[in-house]
Amino acid sequence: MPPEPNSTSSSGVPVGDLRSRLGDNEKSRDRLQGLLDAVVAVGAGLELEGTLNRIVRIAVELVDARYGALGVVGPDEQELLTEFVYVGVDDRRLGVLIENPHPLRETQEVVPTSVLGAPIRVRGELFGNLYLTEKRGGGHFTEDDDIVLKGLAAAAGVAVENARLFEESRLRERFMEASREVNSHLLGGGSSQDALTLIARRAMELSKADCALILLSDGEVPPEEVAIRAAAGEGGAELIGFTVPAGGPPVAGMFEMRGAELIPDLSSLVPSSWRSPGPEFGPAVAVPLRAGNVVSGVLLAVRARGGARFAREYVPLLASFADQAAFALELAEKHRAQRQLDVLADRDRIAGDLHDHVIQRLFATGMSLQGTVRRIGDPGVRRRVSRAVEQLDETVREIRTSIFDLHTTGSDGADSLRRRMLDIVEELSTGAEVPQPSVRISGAVDTLVPDELAAHATAVLREAVSNAIRHSHAGSIVVTVEAGADLIIDVVDDGVGMPSGVARSGLLGVERRAAKCGGMAVVVPGPEGGTRLTWRAPLAKA
Repeated sequence: MPPEPNSTSSSGVPVGDLRSRLGDNEKSRDRLQGLLDAVVAVGAGLELEGTLNRIVRIAVELVDARYGALGVVGPDEQELLTEFVYVGVDDRRLGVLIENPHPLRETQEVVPTSVLGAPIRVRGELFGNLYLTEKRGGGHFTEDDDIVLKGLAAAAGVAVENARLFEESRLRERFMEASREVNSHLLGGGSSQDALTLIARRAMELSKADCALILLSDGEVPPEEVAIRAAAGEGGAELIGFTVPAGGPPVAGMFEMRGAELIPDLSSLVPSSWRSPGPEFGPAVAVPLRAGNVVSGVLLAVRARGGARFAREYVPLLASFADQAAFALELAEKHRAQRQLDVLADRDRIAGDLHDHVIQRLFATGMSLQGTVRRIGDPGVRRRVSRAVEQLDETVREIRTSIFDLHTTGSDGADSLRRRMLDIVEELSTGAEVPQPSVRISGAVDTLVPDELAAHATAVLREAVSNAIRHSHAGSIVVTVEAGADLIIDVVDDGVGMPSGVARSGLLGVERRAAKCGGMAVVVPGPEGGTRLTWRAPLAKA
């Protein structure tokens, strides 16, 4: 049964209107039926690339043209075509169509052919232009051809919209899968640097970019500069380590929560130092790495110069992926810090047990045996007991070394405060005539003590230990460092006390450092003679 006069096809084509315009003769009915068949064929698939190819191929068959092309316009509808799908178009005709990217309504001679064009619109916005050239058998395209092509273009708009929605859903699914991959990597114990590289690689692949860069802030609030910490794609690895001001391009505004930004030409914004062996930068999209209300960096997806601009539908997906990645990084860092605190607390407990129980018992046993040596009359037995005392002293020194290792192995690096303090004590006591100082460090000094306070603390420790070693003539020196509400450095010796002729310039420096940090420093006699220096500075509350 023929369609009703005012009916509409399932693809939104006004069949009744087309029928009245085409006429009611047999040839017109055949063309209308052909159009309806074409509408069904155009909407048969969901992949966008396949849909575009079907539209061009069916249009060529429907109006009996030799050549056809579909040009997809750019995001702003003003630039030249960003995608071009064609059937049978040679270089000469292709050049003509590219130079005329706007829809053509009237028959136009393009030596020696005619051109017919119609716009394809999706939800009222121009998606692209459909072009046909050179009528088979000669002659020009007719008014009926123009009507049929417009009908096909209307159906093509619906098919394109469906294909774009399908592509968008698939793209969203791939972004979600990438987010799960990043989360699994981090929660599985993977390093943050490997996670950043993975984020850059997946962002590059999913956005169809040529390069992806991750720029992180310097930790200041607001940040002064950002540095490239991870990259993927051609030439990206050579850029790792480069920095730019946080208030300048291409990251200006990212730390003020302005959201993502499409950049037409990145090469015009970045410093000249951003030159890599790869192609020059072209279109880019910048999205903030944001966890809650805190922006820690920027994700840049970049295409080579001359490449197509990023479609706007990529922006919210890329921004969502960046937000989830930033949140996963922040959560993983908190878990890592908590694990480190747990390890440090456990090591501190073990070290305390070794020091308070094992070493003290061995030391007491050694002292008892040493007092017994004088009462032994047999020289051979006396030598054996003396060797046993020496072995006990050596065992104590080995246990103290093990205690140092408990505090410094694992994730502690050479620049950690704990390691620097131990190195200072070892450096000052090497070759000295006094026994090796006993060192006990408790609390998360590497986590709780800021860099500025750490610089004062190491200087104070060096002065205090140096004085004890050089001037006290002590039999033992005990160094205790505690990080809690305050940072406390306590150095106790059992020597001769503070000699009267010693210059107080070093101690005055210790007191000035305490005052500068809002703390205090005192020097008093030790509990068993000698000297006790205590230096205290408050730690900032988290």
